[in-house]
Amino acid sequence: MKIYAVGGAVRDELLGLPVKDRDYVVVGASPEEMVRLGYRPVGKDFPVFLHPRTHEEYALARTERKVARGYHGFEISAAPDVTLEQDLARRDLTINAIAKDEQGRITDPYHGAADLKASVLRHVSPAFAEDPVRILRVARFAARFGFAIAPETQALMRSMVDAGEADALVAERVWQEVALGLMEQQPSRMFKALRECGALARVLPEVDTLLASDDEDTLRSLDAAAQADASLEVRFAVLARALDPLAVEALAERLRAPAACRDLALLAARHTNTIMDAADLDAETALELFNASDAWRRPERFAELMTAALVAEPEAPAVRARLERALRAAEAVDAGEIAQAAGKNGAIRDRINAARLEAVRQTLEHR
Repeated sequence: MKIYAVGGAVRDELLGLPVKDRDYVVVGASPEEMVRLGYRPVGKDFPVFLHPRTHEEYALARTERKVARGYHGFEISAAPDVTLEQDLARRDLTINAIAKDEQGRITDPYHGAADLKASVLRHVSPAFAEDPVRILRVARFAARFGFAIAPETQALMRSMVDAGEADALVAERVWQEVALGLMEQQPSRMFKALRECGALARVLPEVDTLLASDDEDTLRSLDAAAQADASLEVRFAVLARALDPLAVEALAERLRAPAACRDLALLAARHTNTIMDAADLDAETALELFNASDAWRRPERFAELMTAALVAEPEAPAVRARLERALRAAEAVDAGEIAQAAGKNGAIRDRINAARLEAVRQTLEHR
């Protein structure tokens, strides 16, 4: 029985990056032996165990054979005679197919270390084509590391898309990878990579149509949002802000995006142009913006909306300051006092709106 650190932990160590999670592969052991040693089984599809003290994941070395379409269609074989090289061969990219034993010795049968030095993402074997999720993962790694995709890997990804493999991806997996990619350092690279292989049109057709119009502003703003360490909700809103609201609804529904991401993206699609034109904003439009975004009860969401609309805009500080002054003036209106004065028969909401409108007007007129 031998234990090796594998995958991202080894890759990131070689890159000099901090390691967040460590995964291990165990060669020469059976499930019964792992349990006897105190490891707790947790794997459903293949034998994975938690270390009795560290709770890190230890998986038995395994091979995979494609038996059906999609990423669930695999037959798994985990036996004591499966070698480390066989286990590494099933991995997606050479940079993720490097192992390190307990003495610190590296096993790199597919030359992943060389690809790390060359900043290249290259598939390990033709078996890459058996799992369509790998298309999304390669694009995400391009966004994380800024690495180029090897021509042969790009060609293989294109052939997978043409064969319909990307159509087998389910919404949850697409959203998971898109969300992770949005949170990388250069999210624009993910969408460029997906578009180059044709996958973007299959999984995010609205975004593909947007980028087909050479909308570099969206990609540039995505990277600016990443540099500003914006939240996932803001980054998704930046991606969607140039879309028609109906397209945003279709996109969010297909991805089954969380409600917070969907709602902010819809607000951005509806109001980004209004916010960007805030230098000439009239009081009525400003109040409509505040009401539509529920800035009274959700000031943090309004702040995120402004970030999504204004990221990478040179005039952002002045625009944000003007809108914030107007909002503070409207918030200063004493709604309770107005309601009390209106009595039972008063049109309370109309009176509050009128008072807020006047407060906003005075603020905007006195720049």
